[in-house]
Amino acid sequence: MVKITKVRVRPLVLPLKQPYHWSYGIRESFAVNLIEIETDDGTVGIGECTVAPDQTGTAAILKRLAGHLVGHSPYDVAPLIDRIFRQEYLGHGANVMRAANQIFSGIDMAMWDLQGKLAGLPVHRLLGGAHRKAVGYFYFLQGETAEELARDAAAGYANGERVFYLKVGRGEKIDLEITGAVRREIGNARLRLDANEGWSVVDAINMCRKLEKYDIEFIEQPTNSFSIAAMAQVRQAVGIPIVADQSAFTLYDVYEICRQQAADMICIGPREIGGIQPMMKVAAVAESAGLKICIHSSFTTGITTCAEHHIALAIPNLDDGNQIMWQLVQKDIVSSPNLAPVNGWIDAFQDPGLGFSLAEDLIAEGEARYAAKISA
Repeated sequence: MVKITKVRVRPLVLPLKQPYHWSYGIRESFAVNLIEIETDDGTVGIGECTVAPDQTGTAAILKRLAGHLVGHSPYDVAPLIDRIFRQEYLGHGANVMRAANQIFSGIDMAMWDLQGKLAGLPVHRLLGGAHRKAVGYFYFLQGETAEELARDAAAGYANGERVFYLKVGRGEKIDLEITGAVRREIGNARLRLDANEGWSVVDAINMCRKLEKYDIEFIEQPTNSFSIAAMAQVRQAVGIPIVADQSAFTLYDVYEICRQQAADMICIGPREIGGIQPMMKVAAVAESAGLKICIHSSFTTGITTCAEHHIALAIPNLDDGNQIMWQLVQKDIVSSPNLAPVNGWIDAFQDPGLGFSLAEDLIAEGEARYAAKISA
């Protein structure tokens, strides 16, 4: 049986096409730590991690944790990650599962990519098979002003997009202005809002009542993620469905959201929960409560999109408007397959592993930007 011989960590900085506006501020680039896990037969599995709060620090942690993988089988990913968490986190008094999950997601992703390549099968086949032939994704509106967002909405509507997604939580006046501007451009198409913890309970209830006239499909994470009870209070008081996002970073969070009936759907991705296999667990918990999963993406490349796509194919209780974010970077490092949805849909992948090829020249550019950033 093959054994892991090498683990490489490659920090990248990738500029965005335009500034990203949301309730937390403005971003102009994505930063990821690429991880490559190689076996003694030369097969390489690839994943990536987000880097909050510091890219150099998280790269150093990733390298330390990845050392535990050398000499082991890539087929032992679940017990290996469990052992690493117990030894390197719990064993040192660091009960920080949310932070650990963001590191483990890249390791888990690379190990599943490796398993698929070794088996000659796409990852969703290893997870039990595809429940659908294609996965639905929403159109992620970009812009700062109402005019910019309206133009983007009009372009998406003209291209046949089905579901539109708008960031709010930027202040009552601008929230109402941009929501109205987008609704006027998309007609009766579905419109979703994401407040990203931007409101108190009172503000959330008042804003939901003012936004109802725009026929909102749901509002994502209206209140602070540390209080599931606050989100439940909003859900009980308003007519617009409420979706949990930042409140759901662990399996235990998802259980509590279901138990407290705090949300109408769970929005979560491999970055939060720790990878591909943990997503299957989350989907099962949500399914038992009658809830769908909306795949949540993050500040990542098409690598994570491919992992999310395999997850989306494999879970039964999937929403039809999931999130992707690779399209926000100027040049994505994934050269194939084509990850652009057609009328909001991407067909199932059939190549082994996660099924992507990378542009090494763009990876080199990303490494150079990181080197320039830390030397500045």
